[in-house]
Amino acid sequence: MDEEKIKKKLTPEEYAVLRQKSTEAPFSGKLLHDNRDGVYTCKVCGQRLFSSDAKFDSGTGWPSFDEAIPGSVKESVDESSGIHRIEISCAVCGSHLGHVFSDGPTKTGKRYCLNSICLDLEENK
Repeated sequence: MDEEKIKKKLTPEEYAVLRQKSTEAPFSGKLLHDNRDGVYTCKVCGQRLFSSDAKFDSGTGWPSFDEAIPGSVKESVDESSGIHRIEISCAVCGSHLGHVFSDGPTKTGKRYCLNSICLDLEENK
């Protein structure tokens, strides 16, 4: 999918977050308190990213997960805000999803902090 097709597919806000690495406002995302069972996918390409079983309430204002589906996300260093963070992006289309931190409360010790606007939910039937 070329960039013009992606731009036409997304709202301006979605495009800003997914393709220009912006961040949605905390506590504003439609999936923050969503407790349906299923798999969260990339809004751009449909790649399966996170199981609803991995979702937890971190209190940070963004949907949080303790593990990604293996091979679904790519990690890279992000020092754009003056602090060292690890950005996560879709392994298929490269869209920005959020960041991962090593302060998660579960056995994985991870907190994948996602922009809700980047995700769709494929509900289990």
